[in-house]
Amino acid sequence: MNQESNRKIDPVVTEIIRNGFIAATEEMKTNLMRTAYNMIIYEALDFTVGLFDRDGNTVSIGIGLPMFIRGMSDTIKAKLAHFGRERIEMGDVLLTNDAYTTGSHLNHMTFSVPIFHEGDLIGFSACMAHWQDIGGPLDGMTRDIFSEGLQMPIVKAWRAGVPNDDILSIIRMNVRLPERATGDLRAQVAAIKTGEKRFLELVAKYGRDAVLGAIAAIFDHSEAVAREEVRQIPDGVYEAESFMDDDGVDAGKRVSMRVKVTVDGERMSIDLTGISEQVKGFYNSGATAGRSAAQVAFKCLTSGLDLPINDGSFRNLEIVLPPGRVVSAQRPAPMRWWMTYPMTIVDTIFKALAPAVPTRVIAGHHADLVIAFVHGRQPRDGGLFLYLGGLIGGGWGAKLGEDGVSATIAINDGDTHNSPSEQAEVKYPVLIERYALREDSGGPGKHRGGLGTEQVVRALGDVMFNAQIERVDCRPWGLFGGLSGLGNEVALNRGGEDVRFPTGKVLAQLLEEGDVYTLRSGGGGGCGNPLDRKLEDVENDVRQGYVSIAAAHQHYGVEIDAATGRADRARSEALRRDLRRRGLPKDQPFAREDFSPSGCPHCAWPRLDPRTTPLTQAVAAAGLDRWRCC
Repeated sequence: MNQESNRKIDPVVTEIIRNGFIAATEEMKTNLMRTAYNMIIYEALDFTVGLFDRDGNTVSIGIGLPMFIRGMSDTIKAKLAHFGRERIEMGDVLLTNDAYTTGSHLNHMTFSVPIFHEGDLIGFSACMAHWQDIGGPLDGMTRDIFSEGLQMPIVKAWRAGVPNDDILSIIRMNVRLPERATGDLRAQVAAIKTGEKRFLELVAKYGRDAVLGAIAAIFDHSEAVAREEVRQIPDGVYEAESFMDDDGVDAGKRVSMRVKVTVDGERMSIDLTGISEQVKGFYNSGATAGRSAAQVAFKCLTSGLDLPINDGSFRNLEIVLPPGRVVSAQRPAPMRWWMTYPMTIVDTIFKALAPAVPTRVIAGHHADLVIAFVHGRQPRDGGLFLYLGGLIGGGWGAKLGEDGVSATIAINDGDTHNSPSEQAEVKYPVLIERYALREDSGGPGKHRGGLGTEQVVRALGDVMFNAQIERVDCRPWGLFGGLSGLGNEVALNRGGEDVRFPTGKVLAQLLEEGDVYTLRSGGGGGCGNPLDRKLEDVENDVRQGYVSIAAAHQHYGVEIDAATGRADRARSEALRRDLRRRGLPKDQPFAREDFSPSGCPHCAWPRLDPRTTPLTQAVAAAGLDRWRCC
């Protein structure tokens, strides 16, 4: 327990201050949403704000992305180590986007202000938010951090209340849309200044000792809750493994995600030593992201609804994470798509603990943001536009006694929202023709996995299209006899002809006016044997369009009359007996078992000699991978 626990704490005042911190971070969040310039902040909520103690420990964060649960705290601690307390002044605004400090990609600019009271540093207010553009390439694969855009070391964007014009000029010169970048910058600074103001108002009203004592009490309470919850988990060592499709460079080479969870009394250890070593493609993230993945899983298992989210909740959690893994990558590993692998790590921790706490975990979920990055020139005026399409949500895994939820953003991105179709159509040359639930995508089970979604978008002008989608091949797994859900998927339609891909890494594709791209998110895994699902539940699934008549027959052993939509009970019972006897239905955890060595793994075209083939000469000249024909 913290030494501050020994001072006398008024529980009523502590509760008021606790709610004051929650309200302050929510106000910071609201202010940022209302003043930001880019949709990814004010609509998608790709940001997090927070208040911290003088050492950088989290007091309260206003969740946008749960993956930022460590990012701001670790970044503040790095700023403290860089400057030292003696070189931090009132009015400073500290800034960095260093990927190996924040754990994420260069798009996440992290601002913080020190909070002083009567000359003493008592806390920090911070905000990490996604900038739509940070320089670097718009298309294709990156192989190192230097090609990914502006790297901002730990600097002072304001010094003692005075703007540092040198730093601001560097930013403006390195981004394509400086007016939008500086607009988001000002919005972030306004948000953290709001946090500073509210923190000091609590101190003015209740006194510094009362506020700091309340913070200590909040930490202790969160720790006590977490310890009690872990105590309910049977002691033991629990392990699980899952896979990612590939890193976009070594096509078809699956990336292993192995975790080991040890429960000993009221303490838990999450060992990520078995996670794959950092990869060549841009799916790496820093150690902060690895620790965040472990903490997100731990928080869900122990105190998912307790607020404020603070560092006291993790005092009884040990995280083992050697350097050089995909979630503890070392410079100069590329980090551009940092957020994807940690989602499956969270899922795999749940998978490991399923035998110990079956009622607290879910089956695998779609585990990807399902994003398309689209850019080009506005037909009306020729101006550059950058559109982050998708964020369509997908299926989450079923629970032991409940179906999975549908059309929900992946776990590590929490409160992130999809971009409204109307907003996208007004701002960008696209027409969203369809956005619907994806039939048969949820994993069959006694309790069905949630459904993914399908979004069909037509280009109203010439655009460049990039998709970096994962878990196309490696499907969301089921638990306790449940089957896997469908994986994520991307497809194009050029000139009326469909082009489908066995991978989600579809890079640098030119779409002409009238061409269409389709994003399909996966479903969640099922839970329990699908032959045990109630007939009336299968009937309802078919009636709602969640499950087709064919899938009801194949996976659930239910004969549905197409005319009435009703199940034939006698025939269904006979079919279920026959399926059980034959050991059906069988799970298919991978969309394909192997890649063909005779052709491109991303399409059906044979491999071609680049010395003699114009197509592959053009591919090489464009800087794409040698065999990335598609």
